[in-house]
Amino acid sequence: MTHTTENQSGLRVRIQRFGSYLSGMIMPNIGAFIAWGIITALFIPKGWLPNETFAKLVGPMITYLLPLLIGYTGGKMIYDVRGGVVGATATMGVIVGSDIPMFLGAMIMGPLGGYLIKKFDQQIQGKVKQGFEMLVNNFSAGIIGGLLTLAAFKGVGPVVSAISKTLAAGVEKIVDLHLLPLANIFIEPGKVLFLNNAINHGILSPLGIEQAAKTGKSILFLLETNPGPGLGILLAYWLFGKGMAKQSAPGAVIIHFLGGIHEIYFPYILMRPILILAAMAGGVSGVFTFTIFDAGLVAVPSPGSIVALLAMTPKGNYLGVLAGVFVAAAVSFFVASIFLKSAKNNEEEDLTRATEKMQQLKGKKSDVAAVLKKEEEAVPAKVKKIVFACDAGMGSSAMGASILRNKVQKAGLDIEVTNTAINQLPADADIVITHKNLTDRAKEKLPNAFHVSVENFLSSPKYDELIEMLKK
Repeated sequence: MTHTTENQSGLRVRIQRFGSYLSGMIMPNIGAFIAWGIITALFIPKGWLPNETFAKLVGPMITYLLPLLIGYTGGKMIYDVRGGVVGATATMGVIVGSDIPMFLGAMIMGPLGGYLIKKFDQQIQGKVKQGFEMLVNNFSAGIIGGLLTLAAFKGVGPVVSAISKTLAAGVEKIVDLHLLPLANIFIEPGKVLFLNNAINHGILSPLGIEQAAKTGKSILFLLETNPGPGLGILLAYWLFGKGMAKQSAPGAVIIHFLGGIHEIYFPYILMRPILILAAMAGGVSGVFTFTIFDAGLVAVPSPGSIVALLAMTPKGNYLGVLAGVFVAAAVSFFVASIFLKSAKNNEEEDLTRATEKMQQLKGKKSDVAAVLKKEEEAVPAKVKKIVFACDAGMGSSAMGASILRNKVQKAGLDIEVTNTAINQLPADADIVITHKNLTDRAKEKLPNAFHVSVENFLSSPKYDELIEMLKK
């Protein structure tokens, strides 16, 4: 049983890591996607301010700018700027070798370019004569980049183009058969396992952008980003929850619905896993409503805030988008309320039991047990940097870092508190704080740091425990 559980945990970590790499190529470039979406919404013939001259920007941006940014970012993730340059160069091959926007191709060629130039540099390290380093560096990057560009143009581009067209045709078929709402049966549980960025930016966004380039909008941008299911669950906790969960729900509603940080409601589901049914019901009903109104967005809204959704909504789609969001919220609220009103135990008890179950599933005590039991010797003697890490390094980790930073300042401690994506954890971090579902990945990335797992970045009692230890 323990062996099976460890295998499942390892598989989850591998899936999260792969999804994180996919979303990691998209997330840093979201600003460019939003810029393209705004220009598209405003200036295309069906836009708010039709302008033939400005509309000329739409095609080149989606064909060249966005894929090249993805390719560069993918290469840079593997081998810094040098990998980024080779990755972007190789991406040009799939762009020219295809007649559709090459987002999937960029996700392949970017990391591949970074990986190959990294391996080349490792092979010649220490073998280049003094004075020839720059010559070898420049020509090796140029030659490898050029060869990859040719290979991508002739081989990868057509293959990825065929795959993209097949996937797009499959999505269109699902839409035509009115089966798209069923996708949220898988999307909602995936989100709670912290695969939300991978699902949205790694899968749905590339397909949605291709669809939006043809029709001016895509419903795929609404599948994962809809704040309705999470809003309904948080409202149910607000009215029918108990203890800490009830008290923290109002603030979580604001952060989730207006701030767009969906990770904030994941712990509320993890406390009562049965509530995933409420999220699934809300997601399915919301997408069904979107299909009835033929609603869609012009670009991916990030973060998934109601403000971002409305900003990316094309002319004539506001009623459909709002209807889908509030129907999803109403359905998830109704289902979640049934489960919460029938619950016998309060949330604190559930939280304790969930923590114990987590340790049983892991087959060993979590490192954070040292914090809970105040085993002060587990904390490093000298702490200079505390890092909060989440999948994207922008939402929930930033809020947690802000809370602990204030506590550190009030305690008069000279400690830097920052936040980052889990794939970019700095080597000089003394303490790393993550959600419990991401702690295994953080330990693999930075095994020598002291790791703290939390259930909720916004209201964890472990912050005060940690401050007391650091003061002593």
